[in-house]
Amino acid sequence: MFEKILIANRGEIACRVIKTARRMGIKTVAVYSEADRDARHAELADEAVCIGPAPSRESYLVIDKIIEACKQTGAQAVHPGYGFLSENTEFARRVEEEGIVFIGPKHKAIAAMGDKIESKKLADEAKVNTIPGYNAAIDTPEHAVEIAKGIGYPVMIKASAGGGGKGLRVAWDDKQAFDGFSSCRNEARNSFGDDRVFIEKFVEEPRHIEIQLIGDGHGNIIYLWERECSIQRRHQKVIEEAPSPFIDDATRKAMGEQAVQLARAVGYQSAGTVEFVVGKDKSFYFLEMNTRLQVEHPVTEGITGVDLVELMIRVAAGEKLPFTQADIKRDGWAIECRINAEDPFRGFLPSTGRLVRFKPPAETWTAAEAVPAGGGVRVDTGVVEGGEIPMFYDSMIAKLIVHGSDRNDAIRRMREALNAFAIRGINSNIPFQAALLAHPRFVSGDFNTGFIAEQYPDGFSADVLPEVDLTLLRALAAVANRIHLDRSARISGQMPGHEFVVTPDVVVVTSDAAGKLDCVPASVQPDAGGGYRVMLGDISHHIVFDTPLRELVIHGNIDGKPFCAQIERIGLAYRVIHDGNQIDAKVVSPFAAKMLGLMKFKAPPDLSRFLLSPMPGLLVDIAVQAGQKVSAGEKLAVIEAMKMENILVATQDGVVAEISAAKGDSLSVDQVIMRFE
Repeated sequence: MFEKILIANRGEIACRVIKTARRMGIKTVAVYSEADRDARHAELADEAVCIGPAPSRESYLVIDKIIEACKQTGAQAVHPGYGFLSENTEFARRVEEEGIVFIGPKHKAIAAMGDKIESKKLADEAKVNTIPGYNAAIDTPEHAVEIAKGIGYPVMIKASAGGGGKGLRVAWDDKQAFDGFSSCRNEARNSFGDDRVFIEKFVEEPRHIEIQLIGDGHGNIIYLWERECSIQRRHQKVIEEAPSPFIDDATRKAMGEQAVQLARAVGYQSAGTVEFVVGKDKSFYFLEMNTRLQVEHPVTEGITGVDLVELMIRVAAGEKLPFTQADIKRDGWAIECRINAEDPFRGFLPSTGRLVRFKPPAETWTAAEAVPAGGGVRVDTGVVEGGEIPMFYDSMIAKLIVHGSDRNDAIRRMREALNAFAIRGINSNIPFQAALLAHPRFVSGDFNTGFIAEQYPDGFSADVLPEVDLTLLRALAAVANRIHLDRSARISGQMPGHEFVVTPDVVVVTSDAAGKLDCVPASVQPDAGGGYRVMLGDISHHIVFDTPLRELVIHGNIDGKPFCAQIERIGLAYRVIHDGNQIDAKVVSPFAAKMLGLMKFKAPPDLSRFLLSPMPGLLVDIAVQAGQKVSAGEKLAVIEAMKMENILVATQDGVVAEISAAKGDSLSVDQVIMRFE
């Protein structure tokens, strides 16, 4: 067994590998860029080596720097994690040539299966079901349109070296095929250093279901069941679960056996995943093979009880798999939510900055350990409170994983865990995750990869959240206010006869975006048991807080049932967050409520004549010039942030009056890019 390994990655996956290595008694080396100098993975490792500037192409993607760090520290093996160099054939080959063990498949297997064009040809030869398409690299957007017409729309345009939603577009017409080809090539070149693109038929109403494999150097390859990964936004997985609620045991077995058949054809070693697209009739087709550990590997660990990182390390060290296919159990249900630094209410734009507060739910199950009896909650993350979310890397800041006795139990646990996950300083997609978990179609298991686009065609907003009991949120705000007032009434030094008196009658005031007030009279009375009886109109609740209000996450019970909500004071208002819903409520006296109704609403300034940067990022293109007429929907600029290109388009017809930023500028949020006449 190795004495020391280097992790050629960052963030949560680096921290995840460190946990298993530490349990196995293996010392670890972290590498970090200048932007990650204070990152959690660099602190957790036994040693840490700086490998260059913030951009990944100057640090995490530089093979020579990784190899030099191995030599400098005496690391005997390298774990690549996922992303970056994890599926880079040249990296695996160079590592092997330097006498360092690559904790992953051999470079020949990566070359064969990591390349989507070549892997599809191999899949055909291995008699694995494949999707119709054009399996050669395409040189021009015009050629791409010609091929797409021949196959028949819709088609999927994919970067050969792509992954994680990068370098992938679905085109439904010639224009989308033309533009999608160009975008895919650019993203692939920037993210993977390989701009080859191919096209295949897009299967409508598909499910994305993948098979987890593990193989050793002694010819043993087994599958560890499947993962359901159909809940996706822009081809990026959002929620993953194991097992799938859709396929039956016969399909499960057939998919697993085909996956093993494909892996055996290339002598595959280490962990890998064969992805399939599955039709509504349970027909399945090979999509691609990921020759690395997957982001969603924890759900497989949850239902099988194995540590995939440990298996990868042991296989790389020459050991045999410790079990056979018949030994692989399937116990309970596991779900993973990706917690991303993005604003779901602003088109999921990247959100970067400092994590002012970062308080995950309490962990009862951790990576590198078996799920405890009765299920558990696990948080895989690479950040800490006070840390920085940089603009240079992926938007995922944590993975929230739960294990339950069955699917309904897992969904319940995940909703509770999301309520207890508090993030401040940046925006996160937790409200969106909460809405998905509560959606009737998700709960029933009736969904496919188009689910999010179908259910939220105009984007995600507060208007499309599941129906919420506003009375409950108002009641929590009213109790929080009463607790604060009761505390004030106990302050010493009050003059006799002039003591602060708390009255039960209040008004809970909320407002909409236009400033219209909604005033709800309420009465809050404490009881002898330490709880409060709240009346809002003719609705009554008995509420007990078990957590002091100085905490951001409040636990307690409402009418005898446990609850978890986030309550904090924002100016004169109480912000209450529960099940993805949020209100900002002022709890005031009836007279104060009357005065608030007389206050004039200050409308926000009209910024329609400006194009503002919606996120921090790099301005990689300006598509118009001063004096140019533009039409609604026309491309104006392109901003690169968190490894994705974001195209800004005109919302209405107009004329560009002035360009205020230059190509190559680093933009801040709401920085002016151009002004219109």
